[in-house]
Amino acid sequence: MKITYKGDYALKAVMDLGSHTGEPQSADQIARRQDIPFKFLEQIMLLLKKGGFVKAQRGKKGGYLLTRSPAKITMGEVLRYIEGPVEPIACVRKGGERTCSYASRCSLKDVFDDIGKYTAKIVDGITFEDLINKQAKKMKMRGPDMYYI
Repeated sequence: MKITYKGDYALKAVMDLGSHTGEPQSADQIARRQDIPFKFLEQIMLLLKKGGFVKAQRGKKGGYLLTRSPAKITMGEVLRYIEGPVEPIACVRKGGERTCSYASRCSLKDVFDDIGKYTAKIVDGITFEDLINKQAKKMKMRGPDMYYI
């Protein structure tokens, strides 16, 4: 699996919204905090809305909200929706053995199958609540930014 900027930014946007639950966040706010190009983020937010991860609230205090708690959304769900399957090669995906006549006697298939299973286990086992908590710990450990003149 290769994670593109679209996937990276989608993960960051969901994590940002999970950090600000209860209050709608504008795409502009998210873009500034996460250093994401605004126009690209707008497209990603539309995809996340279509996928049922976020909802839009109109009005003066409008913006985006998660449709579920960060504890109920996994990294794997978002990655699969934005990037596609996590398996590294088609022959190890469900029904993929039909893509190659050599699959039944291929020793590489077993390795790729293991890679796909381990990747899925990792990304499906990480919720956005987990990521938000890890981020909070990193920020505490880092301390305040130092500015020198």
